[in-house]
Amino acid sequence: MAEIVLENLGHSYLPDPKSEADFALKPVNLTWQDGKTYALLGPSGCGKTTMLNIISGIVAPSHGRLLFDGQDVTQTPTVERNIAQVFQFPVIYSTKTVRQNLAFPLECRGVAPEQIKARVAEVATLLDLDYALDMPARRLSADQKQLISLGRGLVREDVSAILLDEPLTVIDPQMKFMLRRKLREINRETGMTMILVTHDQSEAMSFADEIVVMKDGLLQQSGTPAELFSRPQNDFVGYFIGSPPMNMITLEPRDGALGTDALDLTKKLTIGTAGSRHQLGIRPEHVSLVAADAENIGVGTIKKIEHLGVDGVVTLQLATGVLIKAKTRNHVEMSVGQTLGVNVRTDDALLYIEGSLAHAE
Repeated sequence: MAEIVLENLGHSYLPDPKSEADFALKPVNLTWQDGKTYALLGPSGCGKTTMLNIISGIVAPSHGRLLFDGQDVTQTPTVERNIAQVFQFPVIYSTKTVRQNLAFPLECRGVAPEQIKARVAEVATLLDLDYALDMPARRLSADQKQLISLGRGLVREDVSAILLDEPLTVIDPQMKFMLRRKLREINRETGMTMILVTHDQSEAMSFADEIVVMKDGLLQQSGTPAELFSRPQNDFVGYFIGSPPMNMITLEPRDGALGTDALDLTKKLTIGTAGSRHQLGIRPEHVSLVAADAENIGVGTIKKIEHLGVDGVVTLQLATGVLIKAKTRNHVEMSVGQTLGVNVRTDDALLYIEGSLAHAE
C-alpha cells in the first residue's frame, strides 16, 4: 500500500503542445492517502483514464512528478510499480480454472507452491469465489469474471494500489450494487488503496471516501461526497453531482444586494462583482413545497412530476417563467397544473459569481 502524490502532473498526447487546450490532463496537484477509496468522476474525455494510466505507468506524463510514499516513480516501469489494474471488460484466461487464474501472478514471480495455494484460498474466500475455484473461468458470469480480474490484483500482497477503470460497466444494476459493496469490504479488510474511474456519480458517491471531479482535463473539485453535494465549488460540480442537478437561478444587482423576481430571496453583493454573472444555486432536496396561500418566498405552477419510487421530482414554473425542481416525498398528492408555494432556507441557497462559489452572506 502507498500514499500517491501527483505534483504538477499533466499530459499532452501532442509532441509539442502550444496551449492549455492541447493537454488531455492539465497540470494537477493531488494527494491520495494510503488505505482510502477514491473516485475519478467526470464525463467521457475529461482526462480520468489518462490520469489512471499515468499512475499505473502505461502513460509517461509530459509534466510533473508522481510519488509513491515519497519516492519518485515518474519514469519507473509499470512492472516495478506494484500496481494492479482492473479494466472495463473482464480480462481472464478463459482456458484456465478460477484457481489457475488467481495463481498465475504468483507463479510468474516464483512464489512457492504452498504459499500460492494458501494465498489463492484466502483471496477466493474474500471474493466469495471459493466454491468456483475448480470451474473453468469462461463459464462464470460477467460480474464473477470481474471478481477474478480483481482477485489477480489482490493475490499479490505487495500491491500498492488497485486501479479500477470503469469495471462495473458490463454488469447489471443489482450486481453493480453488490460488487461496489464487496469492493468496500475488501478495502476495509485489506487497507488497500483503491481508485475508481467512472462517469456515474451514483457509483462514485456510494464507493469513494473522496471524489475527484474532472472536466476538460482540469480538476474541478476534490472532497468527500457530502462536501461535493453540500458546497459544490462551481456550477459544473453543482450540475454533475446530484440527481436531479442543482437549480441555477440568475440574479440581478439591486441596491447593494442580489435578487430575482422569481423568489423573494436576496444575497448581499460581494464587493467588486457588479456586472458579473450571478446565480443562486439551490439543491432540489432543499426546495420545500407548501400550499399557495401559506407563507412562501415564491409561487409556481407544476409543469411535470417524475415518479422515482419513494421520492419524486416536481418541476414548477415560477411567476417569471423560471423553472425550479423540488425533490419531495409528497409528489403523489400533487398534480400537473396545481399552484404551490416555494420555500428555501437562506443557508441552503449558494451564491455563484461567474460560475464559482462565492462567500454569500
